[in-house]
Amino acid sequence: MASHYNTFFGSEEPHFLESCSLCRKHLALNSDIFMYRGDKAFCSKECREEQIESDEAKEKSWRLSARSLRKKSSEAAKDSAAGKTVRTGTLVVA
Repeated sequence: MASHYNTFFGSEEPHFLESCSLCRKHLALNSDIFMYRGDKAFCSKECREEQIESDEAKEKSWRLSARSLRKKSSEAAKDSAAGKTVRTGTLVVA
């Protein structure tokens, strides 16, 4: 089945405006399409909001992880500066 976007864009690859990025519901030509981050299309405000909330939760998690890693790194640097021996790395036991 040929896509209505393939004729316009001259491509055989699926176009991002063919289905909702979250629920995969088909997006009709005469229906509203809700966009997010320029390349993600959604069938409803609810699907778009769910994706936004999911992305925000991931970004918050990444920020917390990065902050935790920086804190551990600075604590290790303080321990080294205080004359304590700190070894980091991977230990493999067979």
